[in-house]
Amino acid sequence: MRKRLVSILKEKGINDQKILDAIGKVPRHFFLDEAFLEAAYEDQAFQIGEGQTITQPYTVAYQTELLDISRGQKILEIGTGSGYQASILAELGAKIFTIERNRILRDRADKLLKEIGYFHVKTFFGDGYKGLPMYQPFDRIIVTAGSNEIPKELINQLNVGGKLVMPIGDKNIQKMACLIKTSETEFEINNSKSFKFVPLLPGKVN
Repeated sequence: MRKRLVSILKEKGINDQKILDAIGKVPRHFFLDEAFLEAAYEDQAFQIGEGQTITQPYTVAYQTELLDISRGQKILEIGTGSGYQASILAELGAKIFTIERNRILRDRADKLLKEIGYFHVKTFFGDGYKGLPMYQPFDRIIVTAGSNEIPKELINQLNVGGKLVMPIGDKNIQKMACLIKTSETEFEINNSKSFKFVPLLPGKVN
């Protein structure tokens, strides 16, 4: 089933073999409720509770491809959710710091990531808008929720030459944006395909 999913992603234009290998290796069914087990390797998003979803594999692969990750890079993920995206990033050899505003989801993802062997993924309960200033700077930042703008705090936590990938737009549809920080005060943004994500919300949910 994982090989079939990889083939589907190839057909949709995902070309980075390292990403395809990671998706072929990570057991996505572990991140889903038992009710969805039979469809775990379909290219679909599914509910994971708390009003959140596990992202469609194509979207995971697309965002990851835009990040252009090298082994050893320090990556901040905003929106841990199920932990699936973090596991893909970890398979690429990056140092992952992931933050989730919902304590139930954060605790669940932290437990699961450790159970399947991703001990080096550092999970945090906190406000994604604020990022993780105590661990900055980051080489890459990925945001797995949509917003009308990129939070300035996240741009400030990005290394010069670093990339930030997140969906930008209204609640109905967003364009995937790739921000490249060209100096301490300047950056450029390129927009690509349209997606629909859950909204990026401030604050925390205990």
